[in-house]
Amino acid sequence: MTVRKGKKLSISIQEHMAIDVCPGPIRPIRTISAYFPRLSPTSEPISPNPTSSSLVLSPGGADCRMGSASGRLLSPLLPGAMGGGGSLSLRSSVDMSVEINSSDSDDCTALGTLEFDLRYEQASCQLHCSILRAKGLKPMDFNGLADPYVKLHLLPGACRANKLKTKIVRNTLNPVWNETLTYIGITEEDMHRKTLRLSVCDEDKLTHNEFIGESRVPLKRVKPDQTKHFHTCLEHPPPWENEQLNSLEERGRLLLSLQFLPPPDEGDAAVGEVRRAEGLCVGVLRCAHLAAMDVNGFSDPYVKTYLKPDTQKKSKHKTAVIKKTLNPEFNEEFFYDISLSDLSNKTLEVTVWDYDLGRSNDFIGGVCLSCHSQGDSLRHWMECLKNPGQRVERWHVLTNELPRSVSHD
Repeated sequence: MTVRKGKKLSISIQEHMAIDVCPGPIRPIRTISAYFPRLSPTSEPISPNPTSSSLVLSPGGADCRMGSASGRLLSPLLPGAMGGGGSLSLRSSVDMSVEINSSDSDDCTALGTLEFDLRYEQASCQLHCSILRAKGLKPMDFNGLADPYVKLHLLPGACRANKLKTKIVRNTLNPVWNETLTYIGITEEDMHRKTLRLSVCDEDKLTHNEFIGESRVPLKRVKPDQTKHFHTCLEHPPPWENEQLNSLEERGRLLLSLQFLPPPDEGDAAVGEVRRAEGLCVGVLRCAHLAAMDVNGFSDPYVKTYLKPDTQKKSKHKTAVIKKTLNPEFNEEFFYDISLSDLSNKTLEVTVWDYDLGRSNDFIGGVCLSCHSQGDSLRHWMECLKNPGQRVERWHVLTNELPRSVSHD
């Protein structure tokens, strides 16, 4: 205020506006000392075994009013206050921890939040991702809104083959999708080592789509045959990530069945019946989430199988070509006449190709099964050898590693 001697009390326009606008007492800026008790020099030491009456903070005068207005900040106890000295309020400390650790802050919700459900069906090897809604997304367009959509990737090995995408919701910062996206051929090993990345993006027709934020969930948090709900804050991608894992890029999934047919007993064959040979039956059932190799966003896939080493070059089998699809179903079987002892020294190579008329076919991905394989490939091969006569089915991950002995025919 501006006061001059001998003149009437006057208030400047700036002070008048400040008085009218200010809604109440100004909250002080918190410092590190605000989180620790500040005891007066004359206060008594805190008892190691406080009673219920000593668990009350009793600031006096202006300090009490400031404490109630500033979220129960700890303040010194004045002499003569109830409780006799510097003891802390248990309820005050609990309220402080809840307020500080709350995730509902500007830093956590600057990009928005995403709500979704995950469910893994172990019997069918399917992972269902139900994208529900997002709230408070960051504005990306000139009108202060966005055209958001969600895309999914499986890490490591993220590529176009395992990308799933929701529909686009126009002109909103609180989109509701209620859309379920399904990954096929997800094994138990994938559930232990894979991470699902959910990226929220803004679609722009004239320029590149813009990234808003992402959320990552380790799939090991999802229990088989149980739906788990997530409500997470969107974050920026890690600064150190540069997709180094693309050196071994995933190109899709392949469902194979293996069955070793043992030689029949002498008395089993009926009169006039053709004697069944001993050997390996390989079933190429289907593929899922194959990489798109053509400009139309699809592929014309077919599968080739080899049993190596193949000195006579007679072990190659090939399925029919399925046009314009990334999820073909073949349901074809091939038979190799071989004994069980010889099979243990062989390697089964299965490769998936994209058929191109008039030029070389494109390699999509492949997998090798032998006693020297690892992971699901080794388990599938050993289960076939240890259980003659039993049909064993398993999904396999196709990688961009081309076996050296495979030709481009």
